Amino acid sequence: MMDLTITALHEAYRAGELTPAMLIDQLLCNAEGVGADSTWITRLTRGQLEPYLRRLEGESPGTRPLYGIPFAIKDNIDLAGIPTTAACSAYAYTPTESAFVVQQLVQAGAIPMGKTNLDQFATGLVGERSPEEYGTPDNAFDPAYIPGGSSSGSAVATASGQVSFALGTDTAGSGRVPASFNNLFGLKPTLGLLSKRGVVPACATLDTISLFTLTADDAHTILNITARLDPECAWSRSYDFTIAGKRYGQPSASFRFGVPPESQWQTDAAHTEAMNIAIRELESLGGERVDIDCSAMLAAARLLYEGPWVAERYHAVRELIDRRPEALHPATREIIEGGRIPLAVDAFDSHYQLAEFKRLADAQLDQVDVMLTPTVVTHPSKTEVANDPIGLNSQLGRWTNFMNLLDYSALAIPVRLSKGLPQGVTLFSKAFDDLFLLSVGRALESSSALPLGATHIPRSRPTALPPASDGTLELVVCGAHLEGLALNHQLTDRHGYLVARTQSAACYRLLALPGEPARPAMVRDDAHGRVIDVEVWRLPIESVGSLLSGIASPLGLGKVELADGRWVSGFIAAAGALEGLAGTQDITHHGGWRQWLQTQASDSPVPASDTTLSL
Repeated sequence: MMDLTITALHEAYRAGELTPAMLIDQLLCNAEGVGADSTWITRLTRGQLEPYLRRLEGESPGTRPLYGIPFAIKDNIDLAGIPTTAACSAYAYTPTESAFVVQQLVQAGAIPMGKTNLDQFATGLVGERSPEEYGTPDNAFDPAYIPGGSSSGSAVATASGQVSFALGTDTAGSGRVPASFNNLFGLKPTLGLLSKRGVVPACATLDTISLFTLTADDAHTILNITARLDPECAWSRSYDFTIAGKRYGQPSASFRFGVPPESQWQTDAAHTEAMNIAIRELESLGGERVDIDCSAMLAAARLLYEGPWVAERYHAVRELIDRRPEALHPATREIIEGGRIPLAVDAFDSHYQLAEFKRLADAQLDQVDVMLTPTVVTHPSKTEVANDPIGLNSQLGRWTNFMNLLDYSALAIPVRLSKGLPQGVTLFSKAFDDLFLLSVGRALESSSALPLGATHIPRSRPTALPPASDGTLELVVCGAHLEGLALNHQLTDRHGYLVARTQSAACYRLLALPGEPARPAMVRDDAHGRVIDVEVWRLPIESVGSLLSGIASPLGLGKVELADGRWVSGFIAAAGALEGLAGTQDITHHGGWRQWLQTQASDSPVPASDTTLSL
């Protein structure tokens, strides 16, 4: 076993201790020692891997961000020249072109090791629905327990040290449930962030490629490479995290995380403890817990299999199931054949219900920066699933089925090992909050002592990163924008919320400007300034432009130094802009705008000031 994280392999390549060819030969040797392995449907031979190795000649980790990194591909995602089966030999075809995401990875220097097993047609969360000819993968920790599905092989290959990362798909939890059961990070990106071209559809409107990785850093690296607009994919969505002001890094010491009431968790003892550990860790990072009712989200989850969306699964394989129904796994067939039943009017009814559930769910999410929930409620054994294949599968989707229906981003995170099995939690938020989820997930990872997957290899201590940005901007206000005052609605209308009541550094003067509404100007004055009471608000960065355009002269936005030494964006006035402005009063000695307003309300005398200031 070796550390297969991207950082560790690249360090070994740079040091000359390893080459991609040496690594591939070692991985193939390991595979031969294991023998038959139902983790894989197709393993590439040394000869099939040779072209990928030749592409790396003359390259290095400095020129290819995934130089020499081995990965696995769920066998419903195309790899050129290798059959795609979706775990159904009667459906199999051999593509001439790789899926768009696979192309991005190979271009970045990654090496595809083969195609992994799955619940047939990506229908299931258990990992037990592959036909007998392919077998079912063992859980990487205990073969008596299910590996999770539908991306079972991808999770097991990563957790057992056969690859550095793997591609799965995630429609209803197939990228998160196996991650939880195998001590991995499971990133379900925002719908459309990764192209679906070259992916066998399960529910085309709800599918996404997902990522199984050993660390949060690896997930971020791979997402950064694969999140590209595909002009040939109808489902691809363009999004630039940098322009949106979002950055992966160290989360701020003040954020709000939502937690469902424990009565909604329905977790067994082991997964309840995983939730409690995650809550304590998030609070230790500076997070503020907010109780959030998830009733609307859970109601939306039930629509996926109890509503007409199952008809979309039928649509994906209609020709095969109508012609050769016996080619399907019995459980898969039972579920998909239910898609014949819904009427068009049922689809509209469910879309109307979903719209209402999303309205309610989004309103709950507006209260927090991120949600924390269980990933699964329990970890069944293979025997238990064999005795109740439909019921237990449905139970496992309680906290996963609604994510894509509601257009949320999600990240499964490992938290603990207990009695030889892993348990984890999920962070989720609105669309395109993927980097913030990874940032918080990395902070949780840093506080754990979990091994890498099931390898017993210790997790390296992560390096320091710059502050994360979640696409919001902290804004210092000192006057009419303070909570409850005349212009505060300009912040709340833009979904801003109060972060802190604090003070400026002791180097500012506060000046009351003439006109209505009453408002002050805060001017830096190192010689005669003092501490001024202020508030720090946070609002979406895309709303700052409209706020700025409405700020009347002589005010503007700039940087304000706070008492703790931080420089934060805020309302300021340049000293020169106030020169000769009649009717301006110096109210610095009051220490804040509210204090001055109180003196005006009580008709207290205000010390005279020059009607024209010299600043």
